[in-house]
Amino acid sequence: MFARLLIMLYAITSYAVFLGSFVWAVGFVGNINYLTSKSIDVGGSGSVTEAILVDVLLLALFALQHSVMARPAFKRWLTRFIPKAAERSTYVLLSSLILLLLFWQWRPIPTPIWRIEGLGASVLTSIHWLGWLIVLTSTYLIDHFDLFGLKQAAFALRATDAPAQPFKTPLLYRLVRHPLMLGFLLAFWATPQMSVGHLMFAALNTAYILVGLQLEERDLVAAFGDTYRRYRRRVPMLLPRLIGGRDIPEQETEARP
Repeated sequence: MFARLLIMLYAITSYAVFLGSFVWAVGFVGNINYLTSKSIDVGGSGSVTEAILVDVLLLALFALQHSVMARPAFKRWLTRFIPKAAERSTYVLLSSLILLLLFWQWRPIPTPIWRIEGLGASVLTSIHWLGWLIVLTSTYLIDHFDLFGLKQAAFALRATDAPAQPFKTPLLYRLVRHPLMLGFLLAFWATPQMSVGHLMFAALNTAYILVGLQLEERDLVAAFGDTYRRYRRRVPMLLPRLIGGRDIPEQETEARP
């Protein structure tokens, strides 16, 4: 029982660190300095060469950790050393810590690329916040507490394994296969004030997302076979079809990891 309580405490701690990193991410990308003292264009100094080198290394570190730990083979290896119920929380904790490191050590390059004012600025700001709303909504549409490891710990507390997540396509998942990533892309790119540093951040994260989605889709096909292949044929990856979209038949919404 003590070990199960430790897993629960570990999951809660990991989730709290995630919440802190998420709030900082919103302030960081949006240059909201009352949320954070350092943002994508504010704080730190140094040469442009140093900034590019440090920022690229930080983004590469996050991409490497995020991709490697998400692979099923790594998960199987990791659970040889830690309880299965703590695997997701470990992933969340390390991802959040690396994000905090990225925000803390980021070197701004505030040279402007574009600056839009008036109605255009309002539209871009609205799209930016829509992106964050899509991110949050997407996590709850699948299973927010499973995604961040709390559900697994709660089941472990009762000495049972969490059930496998059903594959379902609610709401946004009927429009695009990866609304979570679509939300991030909107939040990263929709800004009335684009700097060199912000552009580099958005471009490199976009490249990572596109590569990472290929790996994730391979895992989903391996897990769900023809169910996911049919879903993939009917629903676009990131850009919703405005005309000619087709609903997913109910029998094809069987399971989601």
